[in-house]
Amino acid sequence: MLGKVKRFFSETLGELKKAAWPTKKELGKSTIVVIVGMLLISFYVSMIDFSLFNVVDFMIKCVRG
Repeated sequence: MLGKVKRFFSETLGELKKAAWPTKKELGKSTIVVIVGMLLISFYVSMIDFSLFNVVDFMIKCVRG
């Protein structure tokens, strides 16, 4: 059992060494892309939420008279 655990961690470290890690510049650019994308999606969802809220509010006001 202990041998399997040791082998697992040994193979895991070997795979991590094979991975291509991004440079600091690449990481910075990727971070900016993620933040901008998140802001665009947040804006889009907020506009849909705002619109649907107003539609439902209008419908409720029409029903109540």
